[in-house]
Amino acid sequence: MTSTIDIFLECDVYIRVNFEKIYTSTLHFSLLIFNFPYIMPYTVRFVNPQKHYQRYRKEYLAILDDVLARGDYIMRKDLEMFERRIARLVGTRYAVGLNSGTDALSFSFAAMGLKPQDEVITVAHTFMASISAIAHHGATPVLIDVGKDFTIDAAQIKQAITKKTKAIEVVHLNGRLSDMEAVMAIARKHKLYVVEDAAQALGAKMKMKNGSWKMAGSFGVTGCFSMYPFKSLGCFGDGGIVTTDDAEVAHTIQLLRYNGEDRKTRKFYLHGHTALLDNIQAAILNVKLPHFPKWIARRQAIANLYQKGLAEVSQVVVPHFEDPRFFDTYQNYVIRAKKRDKLVAFLSKKGVETLISWETPNYKQPLLQPNSLVLPETETICKEVVSLPMYPELEDEDVNYVTNAIREFYR
Repeated sequence: MTSTIDIFLECDVYIRVNFEKIYTSTLHFSLLIFNFPYIMPYTVRFVNPQKHYQRYRKEYLAILDDVLARGDYIMRKDLEMFERRIARLVGTRYAVGLNSGTDALSFSFAAMGLKPQDEVITVAHTFMASISAIAHHGATPVLIDVGKDFTIDAAQIKQAITKKTKAIEVVHLNGRLSDMEAVMAIARKHKLYVVEDAAQALGAKMKMKNGSWKMAGSFGVTGCFSMYPFKSLGCFGDGGIVTTDDAEVAHTIQLLRYNGEDRKTRKFYLHGHTALLDNIQAAILNVKLPHFPKWIARRQAIANLYQKGLAEVSQVVVPHFEDPRFFDTYQNYVIRAKKRDKLVAFLSKKGVETLISWETPNYKQPLLQPNSLVLPETETICKEVVSLPMYPELEDEDVNYVTNAIREFYR
């Protein structure tokens, strides 16, 4: 017999799954009443969590029921399992689950003793959190330019090194690694720490000179990943994880994430934070992890469709960089487009949802004033970049619709 609570849960799930349809219908009715023009819903969404949930709903509900039935909310076996699996995937000895990619970066710098007099070299073309993680410790972010692939221009690192330089923070962007062979050579020569902001690069890798492949997150002192819902591997809220081969760094971050307490000895060693990856989020990620390889393969297939569909559009530069050393996962599919803003407006009218990351260079944001920085590649990128829809559930016909619309705009 179906209980009242079961009926309630089924209704709740139905409303959540069909929220977009219900919302759209309600919005349409309200707009008619108040005589507002009706805005058509997108034909091709930038992301589609509803479709993803419907596809894997049974698996998610099963693990949620299991965790809740066990009452395993904080630091339980699901979190430990996820940490072991990520460490194995990345190829490091340790992984520490946290509540965000931002804390993964900030705790990494804390673990290496970053101080106010220190400088950290990083890129300007990144999400502000990459820079804030340095500033949180009173240290100075030294911003340099990126290359054509949106990642750090290793040649500029040498020019930025001073006596105060403590570390290099690389940002692997859009599912592509920075040139870590070049970066690590510079770091070793100048005895600098390296922190990898790999928030967008889980699964990405690089072929080394000896023929071996190394994964994002396995080069530096730490690798910092975000499990934000729309990442290639995301949970149902905020989440993050740090990977490292350094036992002391791993232990320090474990202390920092739980108020400075060593959970085994029940003693406090640091003034820490409340920054755990919730056990229930780790359980969701454990369900997702076996699907991860096929999701990456699908992203690569979608990227190839975009490349083929836009091959003859001279006003667009696609993110396919001819370098066999790199295995890209296409967390985002970011093109560089002439007349970018007009293209975005045109695509919106055609029902294609896009995203611009980022319109304004970070050094021009109020937060980082005053400064006299001018980074040419960053400036140009900010005027040209636009991210197209990219997620495993995206259908081939959706990709073709997007490329046809772009070709139509430039005709």
